[in-house]
Amino acid sequence: MREHRRVNITADDFPGARGYLDTATLGLPCPATLAELQRTLSDWQAGTAKPTVYDDHVRRSREAFARMAGVPAECVAAAGQVSSLVALIAASLPTGARVLAPEGEFTSVIFPFLARGDLRVTLAPLASLADAVTANTALVAFSAVQSADGSVADRATIGAAAAAAGARTLVDVTQAASWQPIAAQDADYVVCGTYKWLLSPRGTAFLAGSLERLEELPALHAGWYAGDDPWTSIYGAPLRLAADARRLDLSPAWICWAGTAPALEFVERLGVAQIGAHDVALAARVRAAADLPENGSAIVSLPLDDAACERLRSAGARFSLRDGRARLAFHLYSDDADVDLVLTALGLE
Repeated sequence: MREHRRVNITADDFPGARGYLDTATLGLPCPATLAELQRTLSDWQAGTAKPTVYDDHVRRSREAFARMAGVPAECVAAAGQVSSLVALIAASLPTGARVLAPEGEFTSVIFPFLARGDLRVTLAPLASLADAVTANTALVAFSAVQSADGSVADRATIGAAAAAAGARTLVDVTQAASWQPIAAQDADYVVCGTYKWLLSPRGTAFLAGSLERLEELPALHAGWYAGDDPWTSIYGAPLRLAADARRLDLSPAWICWAGTAPALEFVERLGVAQIGAHDVALAARVRAAADLPENGSAIVSLPLDDAACERLRSAGARFSLRDGRARLAFHLYSDDADVDLVLTALGLE
């Protein structure tokens, strides 16, 4: 049995976890997710699948995310990808509005604004993003944790600068959710893809915010599932959208949501504080051994040459290369043995 220092799980929960340091690309499924997906596929194969059961998966997922985000479920919209939700925010801005974002930001956060063609998108270093906010800034869009290198944004300072300038804030928590508080109440809009740190199938995502802010967004993708009662909104006029955040929902990829509900509930039971302490402590061991400054992230970005990367892979580590560096992501199924593997392979022990 693998030893876990702070998170109470066992090797049987994640049998493929040894050396898996790539959660920043794709999280591993928890047992409850695998079991639910098996049941869902069996029902589909047998011809006994019921859409109302799928609806329950979406409801449970929305409610679990809302609890973790600290907002009512009525303030959470569900979709398939983060970029489609960011596009709603981009569509709500007036022509010529200035959008500020970090240099090197993940493109799903900035492409929807650039694609508009009539917005002024300005980029600044993450560390000085708050200083780049001006009286002309309409929106500050950034990731709570940067995908490329795991840098952690100073959400409080950026948020305060935006509020002082009368600007909105959009925070993508895809690389932070589960090991950092989502804290949706501290931003105007929060978006999240669930297939990384929230251990869900790819194809589910959320947008959270106050009802006041969400009401500012156009329901550009409105379909039957955005209806006040989806199953009576499948034919004909008039328009009858939900009164809350569900008006922004996209029709769900049902099987993906079947796996998302148990994953979010699993993470919720373990607790963000416990997971965060575990993840960051493991990453900190690698940073200390590599003589890198501590930054409070669960992601470690190492400047490794090809030979060092090959040694790491040969030792059994699975990781990604991002922005010319090795990106190692430590999550709840990681332990000290995984850190030891890295340090030994790189000669840092």
